[in-house]
Amino acid sequence: MEIVFDNNAIRKRCNRASGRLKQRLDDIRAADNLSVLQILPGRYHALRADRLGEWACDLEQPYRLVFRPLGDPLPISKDGWLDTTKVIAVSILEVVDYHEH
Repeated sequence: MEIVFDNNAIRKRCNRASGRLKQRLDDIRAADNLSVLQILPGRYHALRADRLGEWACDLEQPYRLVFRPLGDPLPISKDGWLDTTKVIAVSILEVVDYHEH
């Protein structure tokens, strides 16, 4: 899949990534589509509530890599859900502990 970055700060962080962050980025690049990621280690999953439309995967606890599927328009299935088999690009938004209060 194609990866774009939401801003220069996250681009720089990802360009010098190592460990689990590098592995997750490599997995995203190697995947044909978003659906493939859902069967890989890392627990790739859609977020809800105030992060609706975003996805995340696990890094070193408690951090997550947060990204947004790209498409113009986003591919939506007949039942109204995101068609992950047709998502072939993502925008990396941040590395964050979004459970922190």
